Amino acid sequence: MRIAIWFIAAVTGWYVGGINPSIALSKAIYHEDIREKGSGNPGFTNFKRVYGNKFAWFVFVLDLFKGAAMCLAFGLWFLKLEYSFQLGAAFTGLFVMLGHSFPVQYKFKGGKGFLVLLSELFVLDWRAGLIAFAVMAVLLLTLKYMSLATMCGLIAGAACLFIFKCEIPAAAIYAACVVFMVVRHKENIKRLIKGTENKFYLGNKK
Repeated sequence: MRIAIWFIAAVTGWYVGGINPSIALSKAIYHEDIREKGSGNPGFTNFKRVYGNKFAWFVFVLDLFKGAAMCLAFGLWFLKLEYSFQLGAAFTGLFVMLGHSFPVQYKFKGGKGFLVLLSELFVLDWRAGLIAFAVMAVLLLTLKYMSLATMCGLIAGAACLFIFKCEIPAAAIYAACVVFMVVRHKENIKRLIKGTENKFYLGNKK
């Protein structure tokens, strides 16, 4: 079981990560595919822009929950098998993020995974999670660019893992996840540089 747990965590993390609330709710409630609306990204931000607040926060909570639940569950399982909790959580989080980004259930077209990474960060170190969330909130409320707030917040969170002396393998895995997430935002970065990136509002304003 000590060897098998790595495979189980990877496969289960990828599959559960692929369960996308944004796609599921857009089809169930609006009989549409969010991947064919707005920016085409099947995540919280695009869902909210397209459909407004009514069900968007369900997407937000469910994405956070699946990441946190998987990282916590497998972190504890790794610990029971005398591995590191943080390593188990980070390793599982990596595959939850990959599953969210490239879901088997939806022909490998998924979201960018920032909520999954935020929830994973809270499991790894709640202090780093709070700092990342604070950075995101400040930037979002002032500049109103979700992509910028997301990237800056999670980069800050990754740095905090090293500052708070999280186990190096776990911190390194998480940092690699954040780099991957930033690369997934390459089109947003181009628009930010050009000044054409869409702003994000907490209300129903588009």
